[in-house]
Amino acid sequence: MLVKADVCVVGGGPAGLVLALLLGRRGIDTVVLEKHETFLRDFRGDTVHPSTLQLMDELGLGDELARLPHRIVRDFRISYEGGGTFHPADFNRLNVPHPYVMMLPQWDFLELLARHGDFALYRRCEVTAVNRRDRRVVGVTAQTPQGPVEVVAPLTVACDGRHSTVRRELGLRSKDFGAPIDVLWFRLPRSSGDPEGLAGQVGDGQLFIGIDRGEYWQLGWVVPKGGDERIRAAGLAEFRAAIAASIPWLADRVGELHSWDDVHTLTVRMDRLYRWSVPGALLIGDAAHAMSPVGGVGINLAIQDAVAAARVIGAAFDQGRPPTERELAAVQRRRSLPTAGTQLVQRAMQRGVLFPAVTGRPSRPPLPVRLLDRYPPLRALPARVLGVGIRPEHV
Repeated sequence: MLVKADVCVVGGGPAGLVLALLLGRRGIDTVVLEKHETFLRDFRGDTVHPSTLQLMDELGLGDELARLPHRIVRDFRISYEGGGTFHPADFNRLNVPHPYVMMLPQWDFLELLARHGDFALYRRCEVTAVNRRDRRVVGVTAQTPQGPVEVVAPLTVACDGRHSTVRRELGLRSKDFGAPIDVLWFRLPRSSGDPEGLAGQVGDGQLFIGIDRGEYWQLGWVVPKGGDERIRAAGLAEFRAAIAASIPWLADRVGELHSWDDVHTLTVRMDRLYRWSVPGALLIGDAAHAMSPVGGVGINLAIQDAVAAARVIGAAFDQGRPPTERELAAVQRRRSLPTAGTQLVQRAMQRGVLFPAVTGRPSRPPLPVRLLDRYPPLRALPARVLGVGIRPEHV
């Protein structure tokens, strides 16, 4: 099957769908290729930050977004065994329309964007090759249950995540910053008497992150890089016992973890492409810069990329042509500072807070955590960096 369009967006995640929605509103013929049948997958980034909430208002979708099942988080607390509880970030101190983080299942968020977008969404359509003519990208080839599909478009935008097929096919080089941690994600039922919100628990060389989902807890066990192999080798019973010892109020529920199939390993990586575009193609979001899960900024940064890209792409098509190489490169020039700055913050948090917590027995929290707790006005700084970003975009 042959499909022709102005823009081919590879990947139906937050960046891809926001970009397609914005382009569709400008009358640009856009197709989105999503390799899965549905958006329903566990342990995707579900933290919708103040910057994204404001963008949804600007798109006229804020009220409908607020009607979806969600939880509101206004601060973050972290407890150290024998060292007290600290509050290093306070979103209430932000002077923005939505001074909080909305914990919203990503599949609901994506379905909302898909319903309101004027674009063609092809599900179960996995890109296998990038097509070029005279060194210029002219579209992609994808596989579907009905057979191969060739999409011909003067512009292809890769929004297909950290394992991007487009990125691999183009052979683009990246700077790899490494990461000293991985995360084991799992869920346990939530009871009415449990704490609320977003919390961390540190003790005995272990760090757990708990995200309140209303009916259940999404829990992350942060481990040193490669540490999941050691934990799995010790057995599921030992895994349950470690959770119960670190978070006693969950001890009566660890039996809900029936097998290792209930535990998902996120291999943390952080990198950034030297070049985000080639003639006929642009990469944004995790396809251009894989982010650490620290701060839950990944989807929000990707959406900011999409808004910046839509502005450049839309302006070119308004003139009846696809963007030039220089115009595509302008997206990277605009988004490099917030990307590099956010990654710098994430690297500092990984080295200074997370890695020490999972490799030793800290008797008290690191100095930055203590200072933020001692001087409450300072808590607005990490909240702003994570929740609003270094260079927020607007529709």
